Amino acid sequence: MLAKRARTALYVSLGLAALIWACYLLAMAAGPALLYQLGILPRQLQGLDGIVFGPLLHAGVNHLLGNTLPLVVFSFLTLLEGVRRYLVVLGTSWLASGLGVWLFGGGLTVGISGVVFGLFAYLMVRGIYNRDILQLLLGGFLFLVYGSLLWGVLPVSIGVSWQAHLFGAAGGVLAAVLLSRHRQGRGTRKSGPSQWKDPR
Repeated sequence: MLAKRARTALYVSLGLAALIWACYLLAMAAGPALLYQLGILPRQLQGLDGIVFGPLLHAGVNHLLGNTLPLVVFSFLTLLEGVRRYLVVLGTSWLASGLGVWLFGGGLTVGISGVVFGLFAYLMVRGIYNRDILQLLLGGFLFLVYGSLLWGVLPVSIGVSWQAHLFGAAGGVLAAVLLSRHRQGRGTRKSGPSQWKDPR
């Protein structure tokens, strides 16, 4: 069962990476105007569709390369919990990041880094809400390896959308709260502690 779930996790995470690379190649062929048509333009109605499409586009190959590996790693680890839970984390991070940029961003924004931060934040905090020691240890290990990413939620780099990172991370934390076993367990408890159900 675990091996099957791991294979699914690998295929889906690599598939998402392949999708953003395909979109990058299509955007290169279409020209830079596509970024303005489908990217997030803060506080402009024509930029609202960028909340959906903006994360699929990237301004350059270095931008895309910087997002690809952590996207695959964090997606894979989240997918080990199941595709449905992953879709909740992905969707919450995607929407929170896009809305945050649209409301508070400073200019045209593209790239999936906000989603990457959401997945990272989810993996970091889910053990707290699930009261799971293994998830806490994994979160600690990820912090040691990728902890420097957290500087991205602060306005320390010119041309980098810290708003996407900050609100994406907030979406990941929100997903951890919504999906926590303790929270869901309270809704399925019937009579005693032995009646608690595993939400997965």
